[in-house]
Amino acid sequence: MAAAAVDVTNFVTASEASSQAFKTATLLKSLTINALIMGENGVGKRTLSSFILPNATTIDGSHHEELLQSLESSDEIIITNIDNFPNLKLLIDAIKENKVRVIATSQQAFSNEHLDDIFSVKFDIPPLSSRDEDVKELIEVFIKDAVKLFGGDKKFDIKNFKPDLSDNANSLRRQVMINYLLQDVDDKELMDIIENYLFDKLGSNSDYRNYLYLYEVPLIRAGLTRFKSQLQLSDRLGLNRNTLRKKISENKEYLQGENDE
Repeated sequence: MAAAAVDVTNFVTASEASSQAFKTATLLKSLTINALIMGENGVGKRTLSSFILPNATTIDGSHHEELLQSLESSDEIIITNIDNFPNLKLLIDAIKENKVRVIATSQQAFSNEHLDDIFSVKFDIPPLSSRDEDVKELIEVFIKDAVKLFGGDKKFDIKNFKPDLSDNANSLRRQVMINYLLQDVDDKELMDIIENYLFDKLGSNSDYRNYLYLYEVPLIRAGLTRFKSQLQLSDRLGLNRNTLRKKISENKEYLQGENDE
């Protein structure tokens, strides 16, 4: 199935790595050679691919039959996740036979004799975790998107904002959107959200204990960010210090690094 939309990444060039990647893409736009762009989800591979071939059909490598059929009727094509295609020799032979201009992407850097034979240019886009300048600019881009989507003129407070880069721009955009939407949430709205979340999950006789972390984790996170130490937080919460340390240990999956004093 052909993809209908470009990746959520608004490709920015604040960092040296992204700037070099965009320069390469700009050069490829003026040439007629095939290229392979490598990198994790959400780093901007599809954005650059569509920049190079704006009118090309985009097909995932896992859609074997559709991809082979499209190669027979297209002059240019974008193949995402080419590493999902089970028989690369068959694919490369079809590209050569039909003389199709191809920009492909893969989620990992890998070497294959058949790929080396068809792709004159191969380059990698690093994850956002190594592109701090791009993260800052993307946050601003996604804040503007949030304002357009949700309306209003609310300011977005990024003072204590810790970017979620687990899925690069995909997770960062989702995080900014949710935080922007919920930054002015009131008590009732927050309880409604939690109620909706819990509705289909309840059913065992230990649910109170199982879901207590939904209250404890954000309370501890916010408290440690604000008061800077476990000693201060235990005093503010009216908890024994050992009790607080136990709570942090019990929720270590969500509170990594918070055992530090």
